[in-house]
Amino acid sequence: MNTATAQLTPAASSEGIIRFLPLVGRILIAAIFILSGLSKLSDPAGTMAYIASVGLPLPAVALAGAVAVEVIGGALLISGYRLRTVAAALALFSLVTAVFFHAQLGDQNQFIHFFKNVAMAGGLLQIVAFGKGRD
Repeated sequence: MNTATAQLTPAASSEGIIRFLPLVGRILIAAIFILSGLSKLSDPAGTMAYIASVGLPLPAVALAGAVAVEVIGGALLISGYRLRTVAAALALFSLVTAVFFHAQLGDQNQFIHFFKNVAMAGGLLQIVAFGKGRD
């Protein structure tokens, strides 16, 4: 078997794909943060009203902090810069927002959002544990 044929074997092909899966996973996780942060910017008054409705103080500061965490954190997650620290911060942010904004577990929509945040935190903790994945 010549070298060109050996490089096209299923094992070699799947190894190449597997090498990119950690980046693809980070992009998929980051997308929800970036989109959420940008959507907050599209309706700052509504977002601040929502923040105030759950009893949190300083809605304008909370809005700015949430947008920064989501947009910058999402971008950093994709880039891989300080990956474990960023993933830990986003995991904590996900759990805190679950508790403050989605804790009415009797409401099916809130129940789903609560556990979506918990699942995102779980995925982010995998990044904290294993870093960028294969090199």
